[in-house]
Amino acid sequence: MRRVSIASGSQLSADAGAGVADEGGNAVDAAVAAVMVSMCTDPGIIAPGAGGFITVWPDGEDPVVIDAYAEMPGRGLPPERFGEGGREVWLEYGGGMHTIVGHGSVAVPGAIAGFGVAIERYGRLPWSEVIAPAIEAVEAGFPLSGAAAEYLAYAHDVIFGWDPESRRVVHDADGHPLGAGDMVRIPNLADTLRLIADEGPQVMYTGELGTEIAAAVQDGGGVLTREDLASYEPVIRRPIRIDLDEWEVVTNPPPAVGGACLAAMLLLIEDHPFGEWSVAEVETLARVQRAVLQFRSHRLDPDSSDRTREAEHLLDLAKMGDLEGLMSAPSTVHTSAVDSAAVACSITVSAGYGSGMIVPGTGFWLNNSLGEIELHPEGYHHHPPGARLVSNMAPTVARGANGSVLAIGSPGANRITTAISSVLLNFIHLGMSLSDAVAWPRLHTEVFAGVPTIAFEPGLPVHSFDGLTARRFPDLSMYFGGVQATLFDPVAGLYEAADPRRTGGVARGGTE
Repeated sequence: MRRVSIASGSQLSADAGAGVADEGGNAVDAAVAAVMVSMCTDPGIIAPGAGGFITVWPDGEDPVVIDAYAEMPGRGLPPERFGEGGREVWLEYGGGMHTIVGHGSVAVPGAIAGFGVAIERYGRLPWSEVIAPAIEAVEAGFPLSGAAAEYLAYAHDVIFGWDPESRRVVHDADGHPLGAGDMVRIPNLADTLRLIADEGPQVMYTGELGTEIAAAVQDGGGVLTREDLASYEPVIRRPIRIDLDEWEVVTNPPPAVGGACLAAMLLLIEDHPFGEWSVAEVETLARVQRAVLQFRSHRLDPDSSDRTREAEHLLDLAKMGDLEGLMSAPSTVHTSAVDSAAVACSITVSAGYGSGMIVPGTGFWLNNSLGEIELHPEGYHHHPPGARLVSNMAPTVARGANGSVLAIGSPGANRITTAISSVLLNFIHLGMSLSDAVAWPRLHTEVFAGVPTIAFEPGLPVHSFDGLTARRFPDLSMYFGGVQATLFDPVAGLYEAADPRRTGGVARGGTE
């Protein structure tokens, strides 16, 4: 039996992955089991009705990305139905933001369908055994994680307070939001998960659960239809592959944009000598981030006619080190797993900021992927039905020249790529240990309150330059992501690192 290393968003989910490994599962089985537990036990941060990406690299085979992200719904509906069913709210999170919640914000969820493909193609255990830990966790009840409590402190009312079933789950008997460590019980969810375990992922798309989901969304004025669910299929994509020092790095390709931006940052970083975190090198990294993120904003927006071609152009400019050419141009969870057979699996899933609705009688929360205004500046229901939505997620796997294999990824909206690139810079380029690389302070360039800004954590020599205003956070913050990373070294063995910013968990399972 192989050993498996897991780094996930909570200790509960990491332990679930280790338990599956103890039953003979590999890195793929463990990663899916851990993510399923997160999707069911991190209320607010994520939801079972999520979308995501799964990057798998089996030893001796080509890597693949399973695109299981959300799609635009609305097949068969008349035009006048679009634009209905949502409500815009203000969320005091990360400095404040607008998002759209409600039935109309729900996109076609793809994560569970993608997990089914991953387990069928690359797993070692039956589907039902991989889902079992999520059933057990939900049935027993679970303590609210610190990260979920932090998010719900902002979102408990504006996002989850309008739906009676949601409100009951995230508030105590006196109407106060649950805090870290409080026990959470989600009625009916264990039965719903048991149905998914027994009948397989398709019950959510062509079976009775799919019927209930579509009916609930339609009753609330949303646009998700039974036809949307029945038509959904995960897509197997060829990943982006680049070299960084003695490592080959693979990540997800368009129509997602996160992987292309991550790859471009890494190529530009490698093109510039980077020996320590000095003032000059902080400025270099900030310029790299700013250039790539500006290109992403101007050229990789959701309305781009050919995101694949623009992504290729981005990578070409990055390979040439052309910063000038580039400048002219919530809620998520991640799990990484590797095993002693050199199989690596990196999974990132997102439900947006949460629609706030539970499908009645199921305990099943749904996403607000249509309501993420920063990803859909062109409008709420702009895309044609069946279109894959744009995403910043970038689950990544890398192989070293010595046979080592690394799985890494992060939540964090548009901070995902800057978080992962910083950790890879620290680990591969600067030679830090995996734990130190994950815990090192981060920076992120952005437009905050209309002002070009460098947001950063204490410990970095950051100052205002090039028209960028320095915005210092008082401590390490989940605003800068929550990187989860696992490593298999053929000589030294397994390593794992969970980000202290999100109180993640690590675990190992299996036996030699």
